[in-house]
Amino acid sequence: MPKIYVGTSGYIYPHWEGIFYPEDWPKSKKLEYYSQHFDTVELNNTFYRLPGEKAFEGWRKRTPKNFIFAVKVSRFITHVKKLVDCSQAWKIFLKRALILKEKLGPFLFQLPPFLKADPKKLKDFLNSITQPLGHSVTRPLRFAFEFRNESWCKEEIYEILREKNCALVIADSPSWPKVYQVTADFVYLRMHGSKILFGSKYTKKELESLAERIKKWKKQNLEVYVYFNNDARGYAIENARELKQLIFGKKKSKIQR
Repeated sequence: MPKIYVGTSGYIYPHWEGIFYPEDWPKSKKLEYYSQHFDTVELNNTFYRLPGEKAFEGWRKRTPKNFIFAVKVSRFITHVKKLVDCSQAWKIFLKRALILKEKLGPFLFQLPPFLKADPKKLKDFLNSITQPLGHSVTRPLRFAFEFRNESWCKEEIYEILREKNCALVIADSPSWPKVYQVTADFVYLRMHGSKILFGSKYTKKELESLAERIKKWKKQNLEVYVYFNNDARGYAIENARELKQLIFGKKKSKIQR
């Protein structure tokens, strides 16, 4: 049975204290607190540096049984190497992420706005990351791609993603392209703020419309992951809670078991 996961992009923000976290709540206990309210989070610090094995082990052990981590892939792969000649970097990154075991969710590849569409480059990269890598993988890995250059928004790219069951990220923002194309057996949404990037709150009307889309996707047997990235003033927390209530109702507004 496909599930719907709703959470935020990252969970450690100083300005969330007093809004979501109690005042002076220890940083080392924030994940435990967060996971009492949401059953998924998008790890963002993995984009900037590769955390150690103990960090991944800690995340896995400190969260409930059914908690899921989406993992944002290193910018070394997406922004520096630009998807070219990075098989070794990917192997290292993957090996570390697999420490999450059954709590590992989709990998997010956030491509830079300056990177224009290159179908061959994308196809070669997907072939390199989907081949057997010698790691112990208990289930198929999931990959989601957020393209921030409009040149990627074409059928040729969508077909390449479909062939490998990779999701095209539906990214809502005032800055980057938003395309409602389902290219995998799951849907991945990033809500960056519709009016002000990272800084605007979604209205009830916007969330109701989103909830209806999500319910339709679930009826189509698609798993759905939604992450709010409008972290300013705790909007991400507020909107994620509101969306959960619209989807699950009051009785299921906490953790989805």
